[in-house]
Amino acid sequence: MSRHSRDSEGSMTLVCLDYRFTVLAIPCYMATFARSAPLPDRNILVDAAQFQEIVQRSRSLIQKILLSIPDTHKSCIQTETLQLNSLENAKLVIMASTIGIPSAPVLTVVSENLTLETSLTRISEGLQLHRALLSSVSPRLENKDKVTVLQADIRDLVIQINKMLKMVQAEAVVQPSPTPVALRLPGEYEVQVAAHLTLVQLQSFGQDTVRFLRSLDHSNEEDTES
Repeated sequence: MSRHSRDSEGSMTLVCLDYRFTVLAIPCYMATFARSAPLPDRNILVDAAQFQEIVQRSRSLIQKILLSIPDTHKSCIQTETLQLNSLENAKLVIMASTIGIPSAPVLTVVSENLTLETSLTRISEGLQLHRALLSSVSPRLENKDKVTVLQADIRDLVIQINKMLKMVQAEAVVQPSPTPVALRLPGEYEVQVAAHLTLVQLQSFGQDTVRFLRSLDHSNEEDTES
């Protein structure tokens, strides 16, 4: 075979290899681009009318929940020493652990180290935790009507929070169903303490949720500017 023929054959082989590499690289590049497509800017997303509507609906629901907690507490807690806003509640930490009441997720403002998605996830998980706690203790309560209403309001708020969460997530994520909480309630006093501490913790968590949702509500800024 002449040198010219070998050179021509080698050139054709390189062209074919290069073509195959290019064809293979294009779908890989497209797949990488699809996976790394950037999310909408957080400010643009939060400013959107649909998002703001959900924020305001959520603020209304959490205020309703907070306003109903004192009456709910009064209706189902007969032990006089268990007061909703008492400094003595701090002394029940060990008993809360013994009964099996988990702590609520910690909520802070959105920052570089804490994303909007993470904060909304914590709110959703915290609300579902307290709803599960109320579901666990309510069958043992004499008067559970207001507890049932409170559970329904929490459920409605979880729906709204999950709507916002779905809007900020990079890809669709199935929200887990609330896990039942098994409480250790050997006697009536433990039942009373469990219901009491659940409402105390829900009130605190709800106040943190109010502050967080307020930071997302841009209607306040418009009122200030006008």
